[in-house]
Amino acid sequence: MTTRPHHAARRRATGWRQRGRNDEGHVTGFAVIMVVAVIALAGLVLDGGLAVAAKADAFADAQGAARAGAQQLDLALYRATGQVSLDPIAAAAAARTWLASAHATGTVSATALQVRVQVTASANTQLLALVGVDSITVHATATAIAVRSNTG
Repeated sequence: MTTRPHHAARRRATGWRQRGRNDEGHVTGFAVIMVVAVIALAGLVLDGGLAVAAKADAFADAQGAARAGAQQLDLALYRATGQVSLDPIAAAAAARTWLASAHATGTVSATALQVRVQVTASANTQLLALVGVDSITVHATATAIAVRSNTG
């Protein structure tokens, strides 16, 4: 009688092992998909943050260039009439010079009323490069106008 319980326990253990073998490999596919999903999500977070930082830098460059251009007043008109107006040629040149000094690329348009600067920048990706996205391009636009101060 001692052999039967031992034999039955061994048969039960073998049955469990056989059921386990039928499920082999099913968790592996799920794990691979989850790892890829987590890496993609981390890539979006990391590289999205880099893109936001590049956008902020591009906007700062556009603002600085527009402000530099807005300082180029038509002094002859101001002295003759007191009217604040920009010298469009000098304003565009000042904005382009500012962009060049900031190592930024963009377009500048200037009128007698305002200077508009559009900057295009690129942020290199870190994790998204693994799936073929090497860089993210961002754009920023700023406009500045010349005003006469009423203080002091």
